[in-house]
Amino acid sequence: MNVVRRNALLLAAGLVFQSGMIQLAVALGTVTIVAVTGVKSILGLGPAVFLIAGALAVGPAGRASDRFGRMPVIRTGFVLGIAGPCITALGCAVVSPALVFLGLGTCGAAQSIVLLSRAAAAEMFPPERRARGMSIVLFGVVSGAIWGPLVFGPMFSHRALTPDQLVRPWLFAGVFTVAGLLISFGVRPDPKTISARYGTADVDATKARLREIVRRPGVPTAMIAAVSSFAVMTGVMNLAGYVAVGHGHHEGDVFTIISLHIVGMYGLILFIGRIGRRTSMVAGLTLMAVSNAALVWLHSIAGMSLSLFGLGLGWSLSYVAASTELIGLAAPSERGRLVGTTDMLSAFTGAALALAGGVVYTGEGNAALALTSAGLALLPAAWILGSAAGPAPAVETG
Repeated sequence: MNVVRRNALLLAAGLVFQSGMIQLAVALGTVTIVAVTGVKSILGLGPAVFLIAGALAVGPAGRASDRFGRMPVIRTGFVLGIAGPCITALGCAVVSPALVFLGLGTCGAAQSIVLLSRAAAAEMFPPERRARGMSIVLFGVVSGAIWGPLVFGPMFSHRALTPDQLVRPWLFAGVFTVAGLLISFGVRPDPKTISARYGTADVDATKARLREIVRRPGVPTAMIAAVSSFAVMTGVMNLAGYVAVGHGHHEGDVFTIISLHIVGMYGLILFIGRIGRRTSMVAGLTLMAVSNAALVWLHSIAGMSLSLFGLGLGWSLSYVAASTELIGLAAPSERGRLVGTTDMLSAFTGAALALAGGVVYTGEGNAALALTSAGLALLPAAWILGSAAGPAPAVETG
């Protein structure tokens, strides 16, 4: 097995275990906030804290990875992923909202940093195979979908959702990221070092500033697709658990919905790169819009799972295409900045949508939330489709 493939598989394995922690944070973050504070109107605040912390962390992390290498930064993300669940568990144990918010924020920072693994994987491959390289790593996350129903679901079976009942699952979530951290030490040499093998003659990166990078033809379109798909997906996903409970479903059933959503996000990702990137961006955002709109009528576990599966698949189509395009339009010394900035904007936008979505759901109900989310996915799809030119040719040809 060559070094590139070995590193890609190790990065994928790290994300398998990271997804165990994130499943719990996504499925029960809102419910934990309500259980500890007793205030239902702030249910969107938990996901917002998670995403804002991720946004604040990923920009500096991207710049640090350009300077120090990818793996030291990714390993730092795993360390934060161990600390976050432990802090949240302590907040549940002593019924401290401040500690719970701090823990969720630390989990969010960990997630955004560890997800830089996808760009690290892509740049190790030849230009024509970068989408494939990213897909290999992200496909690892789908294996983590088993953690919810097999591990976390039984923990919540027929139990009252009180703060003390949440301590053990949050502590257990930290164990997953310990495994991810240990695996990450096997990735060597650093992906940035490997990427230096490939020429980037189409991009003069020696002194390019970020504002110059984002003005390149193709970059704005890819950034809009990436930000829109990520923000709408996370805004809906983070509220799905509370919406399901609001429909009368048991908390343990939430993990079925989230697991199928993860399958949608990553299950078909190995095949995503085989269609044009512009087509993929538009199709993915459109599928997200349809899936969100379907939540107006689909209230059962099976129905919500189908909608969340479609939401995840739409994200996969649009986000992977957009991210691969961004990597191709930047040189190795720029990629951390460009991807980190895009992730930062995505997380801030997702946080705003989670906060607004919580207010909309509390005040107007499920239908208003579903239709608003559908519109927010459809608008950028229409803009990309109607723009005069598609993304510029990237450094790679695949």
